Amino acid sequence: MRGKWLGAGILLCAWSTVTASAAGVPVAEAEEALSRAVGYFRSEVSANGSYLWTYSEDLRDRRGEGNATATQGWVQPPGTPSVGMAYLRAYEATGDAEYLDAAEEVVHALYETQLASGGWDYRIEFDPRNRKRWHYRSDVEAGDTERGDRRNTSTYDDNNTQSALSFLMQADKACGGANEEARAAIDYGLTKLLAAQYPNGAWPQRYGGESRGEDGYPVTKARYPDTWAREYPKPDYRGYYTFNDNTIRDVIGVCLDAHRYYGGEEYLAAAKRGGDFILLAQMPNPQPVWAQQYNAQMEPSWARKFEPASVTGGESVGAIRTLLEVYLYTGDDKYLDVIPPALDWFRRSSIDENRWARFYELRTNRPLYFTQEYELVYTDDDLPTHYSFQSSYGVSGMIAYAERVLNDGRDAVNEAAARAATPDEKRAQAERHAPAIREVMDGMDDRGRWVENGRIDVRTFNRNVARLAEYVGLMSTGG
Repeated sequence: MRGKWLGAGILLCAWSTVTASAAGVPVAEAEEALSRAVGYFRSEVSANGSYLWTYSEDLRDRRGEGNATATQGWVQPPGTPSVGMAYLRAYEATGDAEYLDAAEEVVHALYETQLASGGWDYRIEFDPRNRKRWHYRSDVEAGDTERGDRRNTSTYDDNNTQSALSFLMQADKACGGANEEARAAIDYGLTKLLAAQYPNGAWPQRYGGESRGEDGYPVTKARYPDTWAREYPKPDYRGYYTFNDNTIRDVIGVCLDAHRYYGGEEYLAAAKRGGDFILLAQMPNPQPVWAQQYNAQMEPSWARKFEPASVTGGESVGAIRTLLEVYLYTGDDKYLDVIPPALDWFRRSSIDENRWARFYELRTNRPLYFTQEYELVYTDDDLPTHYSFQSSYGVSGMIAYAERVLNDGRDAVNEAAARAATPDEKRAQAERHAPAIREVMDGMDDRGRWVENGRIDVRTFNRNVARLAEYVGLMSTGG
């Protein structure tokens, strides 16, 4: 399940493990800290309702994944939509209109920067002259339908467009459907998201608004290529069927949310087609898991120079969790039946205790790595440091959850997820979190900032606002 949503309570996942117990921090103090933090971000950090990733203490040095100007924001988490989600959490916890106003500023920023192709670029621009480099939805609505050489590529990689649509849908719910900009961006974005889906149910990493025909995209099962390049072939992978960075998982989640919120059967149908693609993309034995990306012939393929044609111990976790999500939503056993062989593969493919390789060689299942010169090798003693080639990848948690669904059944899992905490449970939870809340408040300066090594980190802001909001909500409803 993707969690609880506005109208039924947002699931807040902001807490690290807290073992200490203490008397609760007065709720008024937490509310005051929350207001100061949001007030500073709105008045000093925001660029037309948008946000980046990090800022110098004086706000002159501004960065997303790359350097940025004072008129730019970033969409990829923890950027603009993620900050908007933090504001919505504060609004749900307190009912204070200042937080909804802050979220609606983010809505406006995304409305103004939605591309003609329906999604968002990583970087969003508000300078009138520089905006001319992009082809926006607003241009199309004004009669400017020819893209020319302007940027118009919706990015689905890194939860970019998906995070924007998810935030907009939750903002729409919080506003009771009264924010016309939110609904306009949602309707346009969802229409284009469905148009980007391939005939077999997949989505690409990026989409430029082109029409999808049947030709060139056979609906067929995944297969091993007869041969595959051991040196980087420099493919144009933007249109590949993409699990990398959980692209398809995030899109399917948006489609399920859209059906949950609005009831349009086209959204559920798209999510189910996406689930059907995951079934098609499961590799045959002896490796019944998934690749990061596939070409149109449904063969695992290279992407970047450190992402070879292979099966993956990373994104296969997301594929399985998505199948579980679609199963729990639809009740169709076909999404569940293919999971046990994949779990068996994980059990026999670990490279150490609770550790897997990102890439495994096709058919042989040998872990694949790269040297710092990007030579493909079987050894792990000279790895590049910018990418995860080995990790736990959430495998153990995924296996435990999958086994729970398989053993307990759909009804029991869904009922447990829907159960609301009692007032006593909320009060106890708030008291457990009190030490962390005190730490959050003590770390804030007198301007409402968390400054770490001379920089303001938006991820820290989002996390701490979520913690404060959840604490206030628990204390307010815990009796």
